[in-house]
Amino acid sequence: MFDKTKIYTVESVTSGHPDKVCDQISDAILDECLKNDPKSRVAVENFGGHGHLAIGGEVTTNSEVDFENIAREVYRDIGYKDDLEVNCNIACQSPDIAQGVDTGGAGDQGIMYGFATDETDEFLPKGLVLAHKLAEGLEELRKSGKISWLGPDGKSQVTIEDGSIKSVLISTQHNENISQEEIRQALVEKLISDLVGDELDNIEILVNPTGKFVQGGFEADTGLTGRKIMVDTYGGLAPHGGGAFSGKDPSKVDRSAAYMARFVAKNIVANKLAKECLVSVAYAIGRAKPLMVEALDENGKSLAKIINEKFDFQPRAIVERLNLLSPIYSQTSCYGHFGKANLPWEKIESDL
Repeated sequence: MFDKTKIYTVESVTSGHPDKVCDQISDAILDECLKNDPKSRVAVENFGGHGHLAIGGEVTTNSEVDFENIAREVYRDIGYKDDLEVNCNIACQSPDIAQGVDTGGAGDQGIMYGFATDETDEFLPKGLVLAHKLAEGLEELRKSGKISWLGPDGKSQVTIEDGSIKSVLISTQHNENISQEEIRQALVEKLISDLVGDELDNIEILVNPTGKFVQGGFEADTGLTGRKIMVDTYGGLAPHGGGAFSGKDPSKVDRSAAYMARFVAKNIVANKLAKECLVSVAYAIGRAKPLMVEALDENGKSLAKIINEKFDFQPRAIVERLNLLSPIYSQTSCYGHFGKANLPWEKIESDL
């Protein structure tokens, strides 16, 4: 279980990070499919870099979807101005998979985890919350024009020791003619100091440690859907089953069961049944009933009896309880899938 009294480090990335560009494109395609056909089956991934983007996967939908146009719109909205050569290779879902999912079974085998802690208002570890706020703050400073020389690509990293901030690292894309001294001063004054408050004087602050970050996004690196699973979840501070989220409709338990596990863990902690809660669930492809459901508190005590009485982890029940057939997924693509109050799996119920 997560130990907040020891040292740990977590990271986040901005919307312009190459992997996050791909996540956003995948989820924008998913949302477009769900808008007119809530029963759409979608598993879309993309790979981009150096002027090229390849979109692939399986889509079964009655919606009319212009995959290439969605990709270019997302890319421009993030803040990139160069053009992309886009190639699509989309097929229908395998009938072998569909025959199990159509009857309410899980879309794949696997293990999913959900976690919550009472350390913050977001029910997430302090360092993870701060890392996301720093990365999101970079984007806000750029898009608002408060810092005109910022580029879309960037990362944050936070180290926590004994519950206090030990270090903050920001790597951000910038214009060629800006000095590192100016970058550091602006970010300390307009971003870091607002978020760390009185701890500022005791924190090691690192900004662009290589000394330069002019090239970014697909110009500098390749991106891939689903490659930031720790950023998306709990920063590596809780287990991860290995399945990514973006581009997958909720019949894929990689996504929906992970959301349900977070929903359960958060409600356990919010109702003061534990200070921390780790929920785990496992499935067999095509089978509705989970092979396992377990929940542990901060002392390792099982809460499975409460969980099994109050929550149904069968895929159809998850979709219905959390209303997962709505086109809500683009908002999850950046700055974590958890801790955002408007998402259905973040709702707190008071009847446990």
